[in-house]
Amino acid sequence: MARSTGSADLRVGLVDGPVMVSHPGLSSARIEWFCPRDVTELDADDVAAVHATSTAGVLVAGRKSGALGICPGVTLVTRSVFRSPAARSAGAATWVELADALVELADAGTHIVNMSLTLATGTSEGRRAVQDALDYMAAHDVIVVAAAGNEGAIDGTAVTRHRTVLPVVTYNLQGWPGQMTNMGRSIGQRGIGAVADGLMSLGQHGGVRPFGGTSAAAAVVTGAVALIWSELPKTAPEELISALKGDPSRRTSVVPPLMNAWRAFESLLAPQR
Repeated sequence: MARSTGSADLRVGLVDGPVMVSHPGLSSARIEWFCPRDVTELDADDVAAVHATSTAGVLVAGRKSGALGICPGVTLVTRSVFRSPAARSAGAATWVELADALVELADAGTHIVNMSLTLATGTSEGRRAVQDALDYMAAHDVIVVAAAGNEGAIDGTAVTRHRTVLPVVTYNLQGWPGQMTNMGRSIGQRGIGAVADGLMSLGQHGGVRPFGGTSAAAAVVTGAVALIWSELPKTAPEELISALKGDPSRRTSVVPPLMNAWRAFESLLAPQR
């Protein structure tokens, strides 16, 4: 973060709720959206809007806003999967809506997509649609970073088990995995962890609030990926992810290792020198 704020040419997609784009902490952010339902008013207090605004704050808030603001120089493309009042109140997206959002973001030229959301019980057709959408993103060289979830389960989902998705768990300040973070075989083998304890981000009514869990951890990883890719734009997506994860063949635990973004950056920088 001392080295870069990120490149405006790098497009980061946000699959979440509607973002409060008039929040003072986002006054200098480059934010694009597809339709008016992807954004919302400053005084929105539903869970979907607050969560999305906090996630956006970790990524592109001004660094003097009180939020983390890892990569405020990038272009954020937000796509809400809660496009009706009922969906926003329930706080659970449908699989079909998620699939549509992923395809739209790939077509919009995003390079990285951050997602952390609860999915309603879906049909096999809906899960297949999401699998196809993730395949579509992989074909377009889009990196997908997904929160593992906070149910304390030893399990995965159709999203975190997908071969191209980077699942993220949360770690505490003592270096232990978060008590309620989901884990599992695919998460442990292909995922990564990030510290989210004590993190602050944007909240309601123009203020800030504590923000944690795997949602915050996923945004931290997305921000790190965005900064590395901004500095080394010729890096292939699979090379970048491989540098972050290390050698997954040596992993036997359901818990993925803690991210070391600086080490990943240096390992990618050396060959390019």
